[in-house]
Amino acid sequence: MPPATDGLATAGALPPVDSDSDHHGPGLAPFPPGEPTPPAGPGQSVRVPLPRDASTLPAPGAEFDAVLDRALATLDLDLTPGMRAAIDAHARLLLAWSPHVNLTAIREPAAIAREHVADSLAAVPLLLDRLASRRRRPTGVLDLGSGAGFPGIPVSVAIPASTATLVDSVARKTAFLDVAAAATTAAFRQRDEEPVRMHVVTARGEELARRAGQRDRWDIVTARAVSGLPWLLELALPLVRPGGCFVAWKRDAGDGAFTAELDAARPLLDEMGADPEPEIQAVTLEGLADHRLVVVTKRRPTPERWPRRPPRRRRLLP
Repeated sequence: MPPATDGLATAGALPPVDSDSDHHGPGLAPFPPGEPTPPAGPGQSVRVPLPRDASTLPAPGAEFDAVLDRALATLDLDLTPGMRAAIDAHARLLLAWSPHVNLTAIREPAAIAREHVADSLAAVPLLLDRLASRRRRPTGVLDLGSGAGFPGIPVSVAIPASTATLVDSVARKTAFLDVAAAATTAAFRQRDEEPVRMHVVTARGEELARRAGQRDRWDIVTARAVSGLPWLLELALPLVRPGGCFVAWKRDAGDGAFTAELDAARPLLDEMGADPEPEIQAVTLEGLADHRLVVVTKRRPTPERWPRRPPRRRRLLP
């Protein structure tokens, strides 16, 4: 993911932050519900309290449900009541926070259901196929550049994963992710289902990929709308365990750019321990005809030289 200018945690270790904790960037935590908002000083705007309890917020609505229901039918996915409630809680919070925090430009419920939730869930059938032989083993998902929680939250909820880590470099976004992760936990527990244990980390992808405890660890690494595929491979593949996979969400506008991106990425695959040819899957959902999933399977540990430092990467890759 591209270098960020704020919200970085660059000093010392970056242990995962449990979704039940209050993990925010300095000065960026929303005011807790029920607390009076301090008056603004001269030239300052008033910060509004941002909700933390999804159950107090309006439901996304019938259009959201209809779009999601059609997508689930197309994907042949059955969600438990806890899974559906967790996705609903995430959407409620996104709708409430987006007018105040720059999480997404998509703010209509039906569009969120299609462009964010359904698009994220498009990868779940292929991931379930890959996990079919090892369903009794814990599954870990790491989402790079998680932003508003897509695809990391819907994917980890629908598998379901045993643990998921949501990574973003911007503290305003990880503040939201903490609240959304806690809301999914509450939604599962209210329906007597085992929640996904979610963590939130404020960091750049290249920082995480150089940490020994994170390398060659994760069953599934995801990234959506983050960066070009060659750069993504350098950030993601060191984190994937041998036998695991990296999934990138891309678009093919038909102008040759997607093909060029794949061609630029192929020379890196074998060097980083992955299959030399990625699997490309078209997204067959309504309104997402140009969306593609790029699935890269890792076969052996990634050499320590990856990822390269940004200046060297810029010199050698388009």
